[in-house]
Amino acid sequence: MEFEINTSTSAPEAACEILKSVKRKFGFSPNLLGVMSSSPELLSAYLKLGELFEQTSLTTEEQDLVLLTISVDNDCGYCVAAHTTIAKMHGTPSGFVNQIRTNQSLADSKLEALRNFTYEIVSSKGWPSEKTKTAFLNAGYNNQQALEVILAVGMKTLSNYTNHLASTPVDKEFSADE
Repeated sequence: MEFEINTSTSAPEAACEILKSVKRKFGFSPNLLGVMSSSPELLSAYLKLGELFEQTSLTTEEQDLVLLTISVDNDCGYCVAAHTTIAKMHGTPSGFVNQIRTNQSLADSKLEALRNFTYEIVSSKGWPSEKTKTAFLNAGYNNQQALEVILAVGMKTLSNYTNHLASTPVDKEFSADE
């Protein structure tokens, strides 16, 4: 299958304004969104889920950890590159980002519990072990935050699977941090 990377001038009408808005906000329109724009509904859903995830009770660092962990486990090179860049823009230390990218344990036990929980949610298709759930809760997280991880999994499934299907090329804005 071959997918076009649409722009605000080539995308279906329902996606044109969305791509223009993204470009105004970020200075460019990521290739992922250009591919997604062939289905304006997918594009809208992905962006809306992203907005909702940003509003969760997880800190920015925790959100970066969750999104990067999901993308690593789903073997999505595009999203790993994108979330590496975004995490660094948020001030997340490179060493921390590299630990997540290489599935290394984190020194911070709370963040490690979140990383393990997220990893098991993805790798077990939503069936984390009792041990992992208990560690997640004992680390100070709660049921709401467990469900917020599920929200992120839904969001990243849309982008990771789109990138797998389309072999989306990594944007130059993200490739420096691969």
